[in-house]
Amino acid sequence: MALLIQNGHIVTATDSYVADILCEEGKIAAIGRGLKAPAGDEVVDATGHYVFPGFIDPHVHIYLPFMGTFAKDDYSSASRAALAGGTTTLIEMCCPSREEDPLEGFELWLSKAEGISACDYTFHMAVSKFDDTTEEKLRKIVDRGIASFKVFLAYKNFFGVTDSELYKTLALAKELGVIVTAHCENETLVAELQQRLLAEGKTGPEWHEPSRPVQVEAEGVHHLMAFAEATGAHVYVVHTSCEPAVRAAEEARLRGVNVWIETVIPYLTLDSTYAEQPDFEGAKFVMSPPIRAKEHQEFLWNALRSRAISTVATDHAPFDCKGQKEMGRGDFTKIPNGLPSVEDRVNLLYTYGVKRGKIDLHTFVDAASTQAAKLFGLFPRKGTIALGSDADLVVHDPMYRGTISAAKHHMATDYNPYEGWPIEGRASLVTVRGEIQVRDGQFVGKDGIGQFLKRECTH
Repeated sequence: MALLIQNGHIVTATDSYVADILCEEGKIAAIGRGLKAPAGDEVVDATGHYVFPGFIDPHVHIYLPFMGTFAKDDYSSASRAALAGGTTTLIEMCCPSREEDPLEGFELWLSKAEGISACDYTFHMAVSKFDDTTEEKLRKIVDRGIASFKVFLAYKNFFGVTDSELYKTLALAKELGVIVTAHCENETLVAELQQRLLAEGKTGPEWHEPSRPVQVEAEGVHHLMAFAEATGAHVYVVHTSCEPAVRAAEEARLRGVNVWIETVIPYLTLDSTYAEQPDFEGAKFVMSPPIRAKEHQEFLWNALRSRAISTVATDHAPFDCKGQKEMGRGDFTKIPNGLPSVEDRVNLLYTYGVKRGKIDLHTFVDAASTQAAKLFGLFPRKGTIALGSDADLVVHDPMYRGTISAAKHHMATDYNPYEGWPIEGRASLVTVRGEIQVRDGQFVGKDGIGQFLKRECTH
């Protein structure tokens, strides 16, 4: 059955106009004025609404064994939550540990999504070690349609790579045209600072940020840039939280390093005082790199507006407060790192970015959809509204007013870090390849229709 969306204000990363969109067989079949749908097909009147391309979250964790527990979401809850917020494609970090086989890890992560996800999905393949067997296995994974790797310069002895492994990963990525996403923190500095703070009796969640200060993150970025410069690999710095880290990447870019920068919605909206709340409430806001002092927010917004920062993701890593975050009572290093935010990213970016005049609508679409599609081998199938593109569309009601609450979110966690926050505007209709999956903020579609997206290596 076809779908006709009439009279919407279409906004992409570059264009803005009023038109109709006809969706047939999962694709955008026509764009124009006065389009007609075949008899019996659904017609949606989008007068007074924006129509955006489906949003892409390029950094999520759904299946995640981590710090002695597992992330709370599965693909059923996470994909429904993503869609409710207008995100139609997820790029998950596939993160087997150093002790696991990468091919087996890829198959495991894939099995958690196949036949379950309500939105489309793909993966960044983590390289947690690089031994004599790794290159052959990574080549096979790339042949399966994976066009991006992930390295951790943190979490020593679990996810973290040595410098030799980092060099080999980047050199292989350069050969294959794969972009390498990277978590940049100096793991030795983190370990030493954690030990010192704990020895001083500083054990609460408020000490998480001082154990991983901005210098630790900036040094990690500097480190990655040296290896990217030496190998010529294309790299993407994930969850950049502060001015020194952004500047480290920008300085390398000026030297000719092929680097792109991601930030995530918590760094644009929350500050370090949230993690300093008493009675262990601050544990709800522990993530790595940590949420920074408020002074960094304005810099990040400005860098996003100037496009020095390319993308806004979530680093969605959902853990319950009760029973999971509580594992770190008396020792902040045992608090599972991560915030649930896949459902709220787009609404927060629109409300506190577009509506506050920090970014315009084109930057909003570019950062939340188009750049991720371009960087990770999905454009123009995803990330834009064009003839032949997938009919992933968000009809957005700018007049909606509401509040965020764990009582009504689709995520599986027992709390929401944005509890009580007002939002202005939300998705009134969300489609995945022409199928309506969300109406008025509620999932009304089908589980399991999400497809694994095979990508081309373009770097």
